[in-house]
Amino acid sequence: MKIKLVQNKLSKALNSVSKITGGARASLPILSNVLIRVDEKRVSLVTTNLDMAIINYLPSTGSEKGTITVPAKLIADFVSNLPSGSDVELLGEDTKLTIKSGEYTSIINGTVADDFPELPDIDTEKVVTIKIAADMFKEAISQVMVAASNDTTRPALTGVYFNTFEDALYFASTDGYRLAECKVVEKISESVSVIIPSASLRAVVGLMGDACEEVELLIDESQIRFRFGDIEITSKLIDGSFPDYRQLIPKESEVNLELKKDELTRVTKLAALFAREVGGSIVCLANKTDQDFSIASVANELGENSSKINTKVDIDGKITLNSRFLLDALGTIYGDKIEFKFSNNLNPIILRAVNNDNYIHIIMPLKG
Repeated sequence: MKIKLVQNKLSKALNSVSKITGGARASLPILSNVLIRVDEKRVSLVTTNLDMAIINYLPSTGSEKGTITVPAKLIADFVSNLPSGSDVELLGEDTKLTIKSGEYTSIINGTVADDFPELPDIDTEKVVTIKIAADMFKEAISQVMVAASNDTTRPALTGVYFNTFEDALYFASTDGYRLAECKVVEKISESVSVIIPSASLRAVVGLMGDACEEVELLIDESQIRFRFGDIEITSKLIDGSFPDYRQLIPKESEVNLELKKDELTRVTKLAALFAREVGGSIVCLANKTDQDFSIASVANELGENSSKINTKVDIDGKITLNSRFLLDALGTIYGDKIEFKFSNNLNPIILRAVNNDNYIHIIMPLKG
């Protein structure tokens, strides 16, 4: 095997694929390696943790076909320390990889490629293909991921649910205490209902650079593949049923407020300072007489806090929330004004940007 590449391009690709090596299953030594494969047209750098695989394709000049697998972190660190923009030559023979760049030479002991796990393959006969603008995809994932669960005993809640409803594509997540949903594609011809692991989505978003304009999704019964630029990421789907979450979203609310996002964020942060000793509990009050909305918190040892926002109030209301959940939600909503809706201390609150129905965030109340 022989490859000649420019240092900065090779270093970027090695750092990209190395992001999933050395994880929980690294007790299998081969999973800490990168597979370097050269065919007639291009170079492929491949890593996998058995749940997910990353492939970065690179063009190569003066290459000769072959494969080898070597420790990913070692080769990534070595190449990143070579002079920027220099030519790097990789020579693979049996289980040894020689790296040359000007006066720098290194030999890395590797493993035969036959020992590398078989890469996942998409069932082309049952695949659903969707193309999404990169900016829309990254924004939607950031908005819904905050509500995904960390409880591995309920695996279906640890990912993001890609689903179609009334011919539109939605991303949704919930941990049982809050729910986030974003409409991503207005019109889609095929039906989708899959749960993607949060770790896989973090890897995808993390590797989508600013120059990325579009991401292509290929989905079959057990896997999803993301294609963008020179990168392919294939992930297993979570096997499980996602809750019928739409029935949890209140159709109507008694208290309907419009609040400036920066003011609501500020008063919530102030109340959260005093709510640390009481599990983050804050009390939200809508006052029709005074035409204001207030958030208060009381901590026996620290003291108490109450802040008000002047706004139109048609009916009195009171609800108790987790301050962290409210701040997390506000951080995902884009817009200057927020719709803040609730009925009582039993039903969830609804948060969304004014005049934007594409994203909704709901939070279950605490017992007040």
